[in-house]
Amino acid sequence: MPEDMRKASLLLRVIAKAIDFIVIAIAVKLIPQVGYLSGLLYLVISDGLFDGRSLGKKVLRLRVVSVATGKPGSFKDSVIRNATIAAALMLFKIPLFGWLLLIAVLVLEFLLMLGNEDGLRLGDDLANTMVVED
Repeated sequence: MPEDMRKASLLLRVIAKAIDFIVIAIAVKLIPQVGYLSGLLYLVISDGLFDGRSLGKKVLRLRVVSVATGKPGSFKDSVIRNATIAAALMLFKIPLFGWLLLIAVLVLEFLLMLGNEDGLRLGDDLANTMVVED
């Protein structure tokens, strides 16, 4: 991690993701025909928006950065780091199985963030990124 950056707190990251899920829920409700797919697309690319910030991260002044370069996360980084959650969310429409899978993935990601010294989750490890305070 670049020296001038501070890793984001777990609480702020959880709140930012909750805001992003609210954005997805609003899309699903407002545009029933394509809201689900729009929400999935937003989830996948969201961390490449606004210089490495989803809407939730922008509100809370967090940013996804490349560990190797310290530069803001790209759309490619966003796709890689959010693939695990997006895959589970794609199956969410399957009663019980989809719900349990999404909950299991979110719990796993949370536990990985909690247990990692740098607060990295599986998506961060895969994309070589981390979330920092802006």
